[in-house]
Amino acid sequence: MSVAGALATSFACGAAVMLALWLVSLVRRDASIVDLWWGPGFALLAAVAHALSPAPGARGALLVALTALWGLRLGIHLAWRNAGRGEDPRYAAMRRRHGARFAEVSLATVFGLQAVLQWLVSLPVQIAQLLPGAAPLGALDALGVLLFATGLFFEAVGDWQLARFKADPANAGRVMDRGLWRYTRHPNYFGDALVWWGLFAIAAATPWGWLTIASPALMTFLLLRVSGVALLERSLHHTRPDYARYVATTSAFFPRPPRRT
Repeated sequence: MSVAGALATSFACGAAVMLALWLVSLVRRDASIVDLWWGPGFALLAAVAHALSPAPGARGALLVALTALWGLRLGIHLAWRNAGRGEDPRYAAMRRRHGARFAEVSLATVFGLQAVLQWLVSLPVQIAQLLPGAAPLGALDALGVLLFATGLFFEAVGDWQLARFKADPANAGRVMDRGLWRYTRHPNYFGDALVWWGLFAIAAATPWGWLTIASPALMTFLLLRVSGVALLERSLHHTRPDYARYVATTSAFFPRPPRRT
């Protein structure tokens, strides 16, 4: 199978799952299930590329393993965090706004859009397997694993610290500014971006992998300007009285020691 054919196949697989999830969401009246698939969906695309690769080798196995580790951890965390909470307020607001048209709107702007974004962001993992080249594992792969591990640490530990903080009733209405959250207001989003720069570094060790640099850049842009930092901060400024103080002392994204006020 050609590279174009393999990429088309992976897109079709991802889109088919999204279509099935959309149908389930209509029955459940809960579009939030799309978020649970965000991480695992990348693992699926990596696995499809691996299955279609002419010679995935050690680098292909490494990329699949790392993508699955990141994606499954994220999916499990979101499923645990959202259990029993009902539909996410973002989708509930869309449902009220669009009324009878919500089904078709959510298919295009939620499920369809996420299918496209998953496929685009996952291109380094796919291209590195479909056009693997003959280069053995080396320095770029080691750098990629280091970036990935650092990112996964920030993401997983940040999520765990925030969950413990929220579980304490004494912290109701307070701002989380401890642990990793002392150095960045969004350690989980920073870690998420770093994970994908790490996967890109591994892909860049292949002859054509470096051409996929737009994919981690897109993920970073989404986390900073669209669905991550920007979206959450608009809400927190209204719901946390001390958030302005936290913003004044703590980096929004890249970790650094807090500023003095």
